[in-house]
Amino acid sequence: MRIIQSLLALAIAATPALTLAETAEEIIAASDQVRNPSEPFRSTDTLTEFVAGKPRDSETLTVYAKVDPTTHQYRNLIRYVDPPRDQGKIVLLDGHQLWFFDPNSKASVRISPQQRLIGQASIGDVLTVNFAIDYTATLLGDETVQDADRKDRTCWHLDMKAANDQASYNRVEYWVEHDTHYPIKAKFYADSGRLLKILYYRIFEARLGRVRPSQAVIIDAVDTSLVTTLKLGDLRPQNIPDAWFARDYLPRLQVEQ
Repeated sequence: MRIIQSLLALAIAATPALTLAETAEEIIAASDQVRNPSEPFRSTDTLTEFVAGKPRDSETLTVYAKVDPTTHQYRNLIRYVDPPRDQGKIVLLDGHQLWFFDPNSKASVRISPQQRLIGQASIGDVLTVNFAIDYTATLLGDETVQDADRKDRTCWHLDMKAANDQASYNRVEYWVEHDTHYPIKAKFYADSGRLLKILYYRIFEARLGRVRPSQAVIIDAVDTSLVTTLKLGDLRPQNIPDAWFARDYLPRLQVEQ
């Protein structure tokens, strides 16, 4: 008996500690860290609308983002760069309020995250946000899905529902790759439950300290010939004064190019 007990003790000691399964919240938080740098940053994003594979329109925006230490959500300032007719227009996300500022009228008005930019892309699609804060998630299980380049990826499949009325979408299905926590695919739903668009993250590159997606492909859920690409370019650290995120400061804002 003593020999058996000793053998059992040795077997237990030699057995590696089991890794606890990640929760839905942990998976999404880890994926947020892949998508978003924690330090203040800027990126120059180019949106291109395609119809049946042919480019129809494009728009360039500079996004300035900084984490609010109180809410742990991002504050965003989006400045229109191109085309010239829109140059200087600004979208401000501070807390849960989204404002559009026109330098010609010097007026700022409230807008919705669903406000269309071009093609299938809305303001909510270019905002820097932490999904783990805006959504409550359920882990549906493991699933192998094809990414934007038709490569199989083994992912966690998550169902995310808006945790507050400031979330850009009422419901999101989300696929996050095992081990890497790379975001691979998302489906966005309207309040009515209708599928609006399908998004793929692609071209993962080393950017600001870790590998991140540098492009998103947004496909219309009804007419798949309507596609908009979002190229996340020129990602770099940026010292962003808190004053930039005040609505009253927008008419005086001077942003370096």
